[in-house]
Amino acid sequence: MSGLQKRITPFILLLLIVTNGSWGFLVHKTTHQLATYELPKPLCSFFYKHIDYLQYNAVRPDVRRNTDKSEEAKHYIDFEAYGDSAAYKMPLHWNDAVKKYSADTLLAYGYVPYQVITIQQKLTAAFRQMNTDSILFYAADLGHYIEDANVPLHTSLNYDGQLTNQKGLHALWESVVPEIEINNYNLATKHRAKYIKHKEQAVWNALRRSHALTKDVFAKELEVSRRFTDATKYRIQNRNGKEVKYYTTDFAKAYAAALGNSINEQLIYSANMVADFWYTAWVDAGRPDVSNLPNAALTNTEQEQLKKELHSFKHNKLIKDGFLRAKEKAGKE
Repeated sequence: MSGLQKRITPFILLLLIVTNGSWGFLVHKTTHQLATYELPKPLCSFFYKHIDYLQYNAVRPDVRRNTDKSEEAKHYIDFEAYGDSAAYKMPLHWNDAVKKYSADTLLAYGYVPYQVITIQQKLTAAFRQMNTDSILFYAADLGHYIEDANVPLHTSLNYDGQLTNQKGLHALWESVVPEIEINNYNLATKHRAKYIKHKEQAVWNALRRSHALTKDVFAKELEVSRRFTDATKYRIQNRNGKEVKYYTTDFAKAYAAALGNSINEQLIYSANMVADFWYTAWVDAGRPDVSNLPNAALTNTEQEQLKKELHSFKHNKLIKDGFLRAKEKAGKE
């Protein structure tokens, strides 16, 4: 067992209550929604027209690895496996990385930065071809991989705290805490999509930022755990005839408080980056008029709804106004 497959089998089986793999149901879909709002008008309208598709498929790459073994290594990169200060020394381009480390090594220890660039290029081609299905397919996938690159534990061999007796840390950081704390997050940003000239460098900058956070991710869990016993840190629940171990809400909240705003900040940073990469693909394709695509025009009702959501987004009222789609749908389910 290797790569992401190992990442999705934490000892406390938290994946029974969250989408397995990365960021979970709520954050991947929320990030796609926020990124849509940050796009300029023609792109914003087009993506908003298909917002249900983009959100539904925000987690598709995680689902796909169930049938496609090659999918695993596309979601992470274990920097420690590539040598000292690898985050600053690894080649920016796939072919150079293969020459230096071999394809087998990249498949074993992850290559998310190169995957982001590959999908970025495919999205650009889809815009050039004015193929709606391809644009939406690659936009959804690109957003997912970018979001994964912004998860600290996707940059470390100690991806689940398994090397430091902190098993379950992966799901705690990326899914359990956001599910509990989302109502307290600031989901507003003044950022508007901008063109990225140096795409590879932008991806690596994000990964370095993520990796720098791992120290606190591990340290704060140890610090908070000292204030809890196993009985107060975990709860046992019977599910389908099996006893399953979950983190308690009290522990998750204490961990969230110790981390401060870092998870919220990574969510917003991800949304900004996704918007930038979507926009950059469109610009590189020659800024095609997506309003000419079939089923691209918003109805009057949709236009009014988008205006309301953009206002709520600007004033950090998406949740209060009931417009955070992932949260509303999760509640109904």
